[in-house]
Parts: sequence; C-alpha cells; structure tokens
Amino acid sequence: MSVSRMMPAELRNLITGPDELALIDLREGGTFSESHLLFAISSPLSRLEIFIEGLVPLKSVKLVLCASATDGDMIALGASRLTSLGYSDISILEGGIEGWKAAGHELFSGVNVPSKAFGEFIETTYKTPHVQAHDIQRMKADGEDFILLDSRPYTEYHAMNIPGGIDVPGAELVYRILDMAPDPKTKVVVNCAGRTRSIIGAQSLINAGIPNPVMALENGTMGWHLAGLKLERGQTRSYSDVSPGAHVIALNRARAVRDRFGIKSVDEQTVLGWKKDTSRTTFYLDVRDPSEFNMAHWPGAKSAPGGQLVQATDKYVGVRRARLVLIDNDGVRATMSASWLVQMGWHDVHIMPDASASFSAPEKPAPISLNLSTPSLSVNELAKALDDGNCIVVDMATSLQYRDEGHIPGSWFAVRSNMPENLSKIPDVTLLVLTSADGSFAEMVLADALKSGRNVKVLEGGTQSWIDEGKPLEFGFSHMADGPVDLWYKPYEFDDDDKDIEQAMEQYLSWEVDLVGQIERDDTTEFKVFN
Repeated sequence: MSVSRMMPAELRNLITGPDELALIDLREGGTFSESHLLFAISSPLSRLEIFIEGLVPLKSVKLVLCASATDGDMIALGASRLTSLGYSDISILEGGIEGWKAAGHELFSGVNVPSKAFGEFIETTYKTPHVQAHDIQRMKADGEDFILLDSRPYTEYHAMNIPGGIDVPGAELVYRILDMAPDPKTKVVVNCAGRTRSIIGAQSLINAGIPNPVMALENGTMGWHLAGLKLERGQTRSYSDVSPGAHVIALNRARAVRDRFGIKSVDEQTVLGWKKDTSRTTFYLDVRDPSEFNMAHWPGAKSAPGGQLVQATDKYVGVRRARLVLIDNDGVRATMSASWLVQMGWHDVHIMPDASASFSAPEKPAPISLNLSTPSLSVNELAKALDDGNCIVVDMATSLQYRDEGHIPGSWFAVRSNMPENLSKIPDVTLLVLTSADGSFAEMVLADALKSGRNVKVLEGGTQSWIDEGKPLEFGFSHMADGPVDLWYKPYEFDDDDKDIEQAMEQYLSWEVDLVGQIERDDTTEFKVFN
C-alpha cells in the first residue's frame, strides 16, 4: 500500500482548486464536532466500510485522510481499509488538524458547517425577514391570519413541534404553498429546530415570488423553548396532495427560479452516459420526500430530501467539485434545491425533470444472515448464558440508540474504533456477545473484538431478534466501555437537566450566528450572490 503525505499548503490549494477532492476525517462524530477542517467529511473509522462508497463512489478520486496528529494508528488502519476497498489515490494530511492550524488555517466546531454557515450568509445577504417566539404568541392572541410551517423532516417534527405548526419539509414548501396558504394576505412563518432551515425555507418562498408575507421564526423550536413556551409532541399534521391548479403555478414559479439562478436541465440519455463516465464523480440525488422515494425512484438515485440536502450537504456528497444531478417528478423540488446548491458554490449542478417515466419500485433487500463461519448464538442461547452469569453483551449501536431505543439488560456500550481496548474495561467473563440493530454490523466488528484474545460471538439477528422474542430492554447509559464520543449530540438530545439543555441551546445558536465571521477568515467558501 502506497500512501503519500500532503502538506497543509498543498491541501489548501486542492480545496480551492478545480479538481475533485474527498477530504475524509476518520475520527468519531463527537470528536470530529469539537474541531475539524471546514470541508472535511465525517466518516468515522468505526463505520468506514458502510458509508464511504456512498460518500465517495469513484475509487480513483483523490482522497485525503485527516485526524489528530496523535491518531497515527487510526489513519494507517483507515488507509488500509480504503485500499482493500479499491481506493487508489490516498494521501494523509501531514501533522493532522493541529498541523493545519499551525499553518495559519481555520478549524471549525460543530457539524454540517458549510451548510450552516451558508444559511447565516443568506440571512445576512438577503435580509430574510424574521419574527421571534413571542411575536407568534402575539399574532395568535390578535387573531392574525398566519400559518406556521415546520421545514424539518417528519421524524423531527413528530418528536417535538411548535403548537399549531404543520410539517412541510424544506423542498416541499414552494411545491405545496398555494394549497396551504391560498389567500395572499395570509402570513407564512417558517421554522426549524434552530436557524438554517428556517432561513432557507423562508427565502425559498420569497425567491419563488409568492405574494404572501413570509418570515423565518428566529431560532426555531430552540428559541421557542428558551422563551419559556411549551412544545407539542407526537403531532402528525402534514401537507396533502398538490392540487392541479397549484401544481401549474408551482411549475411556473420554479421556471422563474431556474432562469434567475441559471439552473441547468439535463435529459435522461445524457445522464445515462454520465453513469458510464469513470473520469468524474456524479451523485444522483432524489430530492423528494423519502416516502415518495421508497415507493418508486430512478435507478441508481439515492434519497436526499431537498431541505436536508441543503442543510447537511456533507452528509450526502463526500466529493468536492463533484457533479450533482437532482431528481424529482417534475422539476419543482429539484429546481429549488439546485438553486441553493448553486449559491453555495457547487459549480456542476443539474436537474433531470423528465426522470419520472423511468421510476421503478425498489427491490426488496435480501434478508440478512450471518456468515456460516461466524461464531454466533441464538436469542435463547444468549438468554440462558446471561441467566448463568457467564456472559456479557457488547452493544455496537450508536450511543443515542443505546440510550434511547434500548439495549439488552446488562449490555455494555463500546465503540469499534477503540477496539479491542474497550473490551479491557468489561468484566472478565467466559463469553462476550456482540450485537447491533440487525447483527450485520456486529459481525463486521467481530475481527476487531477477537484481537482482545477473549471468547467473542455474535448474536444472530442482533438486538431486533431479542425484541422480536418479547425480551425486555434497558435504557440509559448504564454500562459504558467508552464515552458517547461517536455522535454529535443536538442540544435537545442532551441527557441532562433543563438548565444544561438551555445552556447548550444558547451556545449552539450563538455558534451558528458566529460562523459568518469565521468563514470570512477561512476564505475557502465560494458563496454566490444573485440579484
């Protein structure tokens, strides 16, 4: 395996240059969120094999690995795994993120930073109108005609929402607004959890030229909570099908946006040709609601709901300067999503408005089964071993799943990238049993766990098989072989009292606002302003 070293100056030239680049940070998500390069993509070593091909589909792309200067073993193992997967042009950032900072370059905290900074840039540039939580209370008390649209995905909305809000994820707003607010005098207020999707959602409606007064709810559900107001939970209010008349108007509005921002359309035959092109990375992104994608979609596309794609581009696209093809059924949602990506600085963005004729139902995934050579045991065998007291379960779920979705009683939480060291913290018993949601990830981790020299097996069917047998679960951080370093926790996901959660919310909202100054110092973004 031949892996080269890259100095910070060379990497910066690549970041600002015209060629494709995949800058991959191998540290766990929580560690990554503390300090990282602006355009680094978080792909933790723990799950590298699972996510890397979706983020970096072309194996010949220039790929640069980064982490802390003290993470040499992690980098070496990551490079080895990537080489075994077929990646051929791998470099390592010399001196790690510390070397980058020592060279005079910026490091950023948080996640999805380019998208978050872009949202603040848009509000500053276009003076997006906004209201505060108490303004909404006053509007309600005064009987004003307004509608509150929550631009987050349904799962986030269902978990908690502002009273009266209706779930309309970001890319759906222009598509569905006429049916939801047919009277041009109705005020439209867009909210999210914090700031970015509120700003982008409100400005999308303004850019599309709807006649209604439009405003972003400043600081979203966090601002609502910090104002001492109650949130609803478990709500199901959402949009309905687009009426024919509203559809025509949405198409016309999208056409005007396409002209203003220079959105390029491409036909399916051209895109099929691109799929054969091994010299460029192309992402085929279906920006519709996931429920529509799951019913039928263009072969080769992956689900990237437009609002989330703009809010967290680095979650879906791991290659800088890649070619992006946005897909929906008629071009409206693709156009609105593309308009933001173009302003964000993506140079090669296209929509494919004629793709729906080729949509097909997705194939059912093959049932997951363990390799026959994998040492394993069944749920009943595990239950007996646990009763006998000579066995401990090691759960490889994310820390959030372990805490909130439950785990087998007595299980220990561990992180793959810190194997086999994590296992040394677990009491000495005859048998350790690895589990994950369906068992497949636990099987992947087995080789790392066996390096500990302990007797390790995998639970057949994972934790879901335990649940299917009606077995009990335990919740919370009960046994931790490693801290919850695998994820960045949203402020409202903290396992703490209200005071700590509110402090985290305030810090998060201040962090978002402060990003504008930091990206100016960094000077590698290419945000564009259109008249």
